[in-house]
Amino acid sequence: MDNATTSHSPSTFHFTRLTNHQPQRYDDLHSLMGVPDVARETWLFVGAHDDDICIGAGLWLQAAVQAGVDVWALIVTDGRMGYCTPEQEPHIVEIRRRETLTSFEILGLAAEKILFFDYPDNDLAAHQGRRKAPSDPYAIAGYTGLQNSFTWLLRKLQPGRIFIPAESDTHPDHKITYTELMISVFHATGAIWPELGTPMKRLPMIYESAIYEDFRIPPNLELRADELAYERRMQSVLAYESQAQIEAVIAEIEALGPYEYLYEHPFPQYNPAQYRHLFASG
Repeated sequence: MDNATTSHSPSTFHFTRLTNHQPQRYDDLHSLMGVPDVARETWLFVGAHDDDICIGAGLWLQAAVQAGVDVWALIVTDGRMGYCTPEQEPHIVEIRRRETLTSFEILGLAAEKILFFDYPDNDLAAHQGRRKAPSDPYAIAGYTGLQNSFTWLLRKLQPGRIFIPAESDTHPDHKITYTELMISVFHATGAIWPELGTPMKRLPMIYESAIYEDFRIPPNLELRADELAYERRMQSVLAYESQAQIEAVIAEIEALGPYEYLYEHPFPQYNPAQYRHLFASG
């Protein structure tokens, strides 16, 4: 799939990977990820809400776009509960949609690369799993539910890397998005639900970003950007003018400067062999 982006002056990015607590420095994404050319890859950035991605991974998204990665962004909820004044309430979904398009344009991602599931904000618990519902507005192939939607999209895009708010975040929408997406990765690589498309060829790498709460496991990747990329990231966050409740988050981003952190790990598929040595006889 073509990587539709908006025109930007190039920025400079520097990366650090912690391996056994030792920092390893890189000046490009290819070297960091250990691949010949990241431009051959598809990356999916997922946010439960429209502002999650620019808050947690706005610099990483810019670096990926600049490197030619096929970048997609998925917003899971419609933002209907994000109103901060009585006047906003009837129009907040439309307001936030406009803010989202502006925010991602600032980061360099074109509108056609932004996907919206439009599940009801603050009510993802009611949409967990998968169930038959041919008339449901979220139905795909006669079924509805987050696992149905995620599995379909994962098979369609076949991303090799997925960026998502950390599982440690206690916001219910963030936590449900994480758990439903993880089990959907398992579904998407298997033969189940063939009507949702061709199974993924391999398990993707997972990249967790912190939004409100801290990481449960310390991050192992750092990105340091130049002032141009940092300013774009700040402007992309500030594009959500309706979201007065994230002022404290904005202050923390400003205090940190042009840095972002991720926890990278493979999909946590259970392998019992890793525990055999614990019970081996002496």
